[in-house]
Amino acid sequence: MDVFLQAFAMILQLKPELLHIILLSLRVSGLALLAATLLGLPLGAVMGIAVFPGRSLAITLANTFMGLPPVVVGLVLYLLLSRSGCLGFLGLLYTPSAMILAQTILALPIVASLCHSAIVGVDPLIRQAASTLGATPLQQTLTVVGEARYGILSAIIAAFGRVMAEVGAILIVGGNIAGYTRVMTTTIALETDQGEFELALALGMVLLSISLVINLFLHYVQQRGKVHSPR
Repeated sequence: MDVFLQAFAMILQLKPELLHIILLSLRVSGLALLAATLLGLPLGAVMGIAVFPGRSLAITLANTFMGLPPVVVGLVLYLLLSRSGCLGFLGLLYTPSAMILAQTILALPIVASLCHSAIVGVDPLIRQAASTLGATPLQQTLTVVGEARYGILSAIIAAFGRVMAEVGAILIVGGNIAGYTRVMTTTIALETDQGEFELALALGMVLLSISLVINLFLHYVQQRGKVHSPR
């Protein structure tokens, strides 16, 4: 019980060490989500609207990669970014940039696949109506994407939840360096190993609170989508 009280006290005091870890976690995950969205949304739109050779294979791969094991992603990135790797000259290993790259790879298939599902769920009559009204292919695509906005937002939120809870890949490529690459999940793992449960519990509470807010927002978005979807 004392451990929980100390963890609560640590959160209320919001010590600089705790605040830095939380802010770094949000920065790394936020930038990874932004990159995954910028890449995954167009990819999902192409898979959902365009007809091209290999489309079924692309959809299958996107769905498969949604379950990418983080440690495998971390291992592959480590080999690429290490001094002897083909990307070693970039000097990204054990930096926040490498962590952002790892989380982007994990979030990208989630955004692309769920955006594809949201877009193919839009009534085809909407695109046909836009075409009849003289809309260009790009305008037709934007119209369909606009109709699928609630599903797309749900995809982005789901991807954010994934990267916020991720630990394996960023631990391998980030190195868990205090004050530089140490984020909430890696700190929880480290502190638990060392038997220092106060900080681990405090960060766990913060992580759970963030997860709760994300899920509440996701539920709100889904309810909004149901209200605005055609019956």
